[in-house]
Amino acid sequence: MVDLQLQALMQQAAEQGAPDFADLPPEECRVFFRDFLAMVDAPPADVAHEDRAIPGPGGDLTIRVYTPRHGQGPRGLLMYFHGGGWVIGGLDEYHGVCSHLCDKSGCAVIAVDYRLAPEHRFPAAIDDCYAALEWAAANASEIGVDPDRIGVAGDSAGGTMAAVTALLARDRKGPDLKLQVLVYPGAAPESKGYPSYDQYGEGYLLTTRSMRWFREHYWGGPEPLNDVRAAPLLADDLSGLPPALVIIGTYDPLRDEGIEYAERMLADGTQAVVTEYLGMMHGFFSMSGVLDAARRAVDQAAGAARDALTR
Repeated sequence: MVDLQLQALMQQAAEQGAPDFADLPPEECRVFFRDFLAMVDAPPADVAHEDRAIPGPGGDLTIRVYTPRHGQGPRGLLMYFHGGGWVIGGLDEYHGVCSHLCDKSGCAVIAVDYRLAPEHRFPAAIDDCYAALEWAAANASEIGVDPDRIGVAGDSAGGTMAAVTALLARDRKGPDLKLQVLVYPGAAPESKGYPSYDQYGEGYLLTTRSMRWFREHYWGGPEPLNDVRAAPLLADDLSGLPPALVIIGTYDPLRDEGIEYAERMLADGTQAVVTEYLGMMHGFFSMSGVLDAARRAVDQAAGAARDALTR
């Protein structure tokens, strides 16, 4: 059964004529997503934050560095990659989420304003995320963090990139990661016939049509990419990765592939825990202003970071 608070939100969205993402051009979709999150997310936590420009593979790359107002450094660091199907979203849309992760974990958080599609197609986004991770590890003393206590996190497309970044860090011999928090990640190159696609691909925030729309913009065409940087389930080996917390919602077309990714990690010897938030749909993690379950999920992610990245 859909959560009662979520039911009320969905009814309000339907009454206001909220569009499917696939019905809008990218520019309008970005405005809609920004306005929607402004309505449903919680006000930001009281933490320090600063935007910085760092070298990236496509030129200067903007990051936002969050620092708790309590405690002493050097701190653990959680890199956060935002959701939005590689097409929408940004630092301001995820300011609430990242500030609360920082405040509740006691860790520094770096949010990455990676390049978006279709202006910058695959692999621009993942290249930016890995470059930001490398920069953070190399400049740890400058930003007051411990290079031996770094984790990655993200939701949706950002969850995909957190998973891929962990794979790249393993295969490229660093930076050494202690945690990955994957919030309803896209893990497969296509549906693979998952039941959750058929069950929840219509009537919720993320639809089958919108998934295809996002992927075509990012991948550059309708065909799936046979590249682990686009779909971490394509990896032959998921051993040697940092412990993973995978957060999913019941009414999410990506639910089944998130579970499969966690099961594959476990089978290959990587620690993984899956938490399913009953009654929740894709995108709920960013809705702490209206959903109690979202606040609990953010608390859980922050708790995982606190346990893994603080002494």
